[in-house]
Amino acid sequence: MKNIVFLSLFLTFLLSAGSALSAERGYRVGDGDVLKVTVYDHPDLTTTARISSSGTILFPLIGQLQVGGMTGEKVAGKISNYLEDGFIVNPQVSVFVEDFRSNKAIINGQVRKPGLYELSGPTALSELISKAGGLGAEAGDTITIKRKISSQGKEEKLLSVSLKSLMGEGNASLDIPIMDGDSVFVARAGIVYVTGQVTKPNAYTMDEKTSVIKAITMAGGFSEFAAKGKVKIIRKVGGSERMLENVSMHMAVLPEDVIVVPESFF
Repeated sequence: MKNIVFLSLFLTFLLSAGSALSAERGYRVGDGDVLKVTVYDHPDLTTTARISSSGTILFPLIGQLQVGGMTGEKVAGKISNYLEDGFIVNPQVSVFVEDFRSNKAIINGQVRKPGLYELSGPTALSELISKAGGLGAEAGDTITIKRKISSQGKEEKLLSVSLKSLMGEGNASLDIPIMDGDSVFVARAGIVYVTGQVTKPNAYTMDEKTSVIKAITMAGGFSEFAAKGKVKIIRKVGGSERMLENVSMHMAVLPEDVIVVPESFF
């Protein structure tokens, strides 16, 4: 639970410390966005235009220009190339998004308020989690993002983010920008059950590095009556339960394993 609280605070810090900037650099303009285009030393070309449903804007000297799905930097480069072709020598073009369209993304899984959320401008992963009330108590390490990569939505790709990597490294570049139509899923942490002769029998969250001895340590360690050399694991394999006898203390546990520490009678 302490890790979840710390992670939520860390995500808040990332959000305020520059993740929004990272998102803005990756933002792709589209239908409904309002762009302000400025050409240095040519105020007559300053243009404010809303992108049409077909992804175009109308720009002086050029006419209809397809910009949908491009970053602001790419739009500026495209306009610059057109202007340089017979109109202006070495044009310096800047593009600023004055008004963002109402994009939406879905977040489900281990967040406090799963659902559909509007994205008001560039939105980083941490900001979407914040909009959803933060991480749930059983949030795991993996966040999966399903993203459409075709205009018809028939092709998709999956992105995976490790919250531990994001938190441990403090790398804001891992706080990726959320796009319109993204579906975000925060996985539930794996659970291991520790029972028998331990101080605090209970269910505990685990990761891929959790061993038998680590799980027992989380449960407060062995009781004075524990048969330390006869620890068992009840594991589900192919839909049925299997008993693993006298397991090694360094053996990795799997989600839903039940570690049984028997009593010593000698």
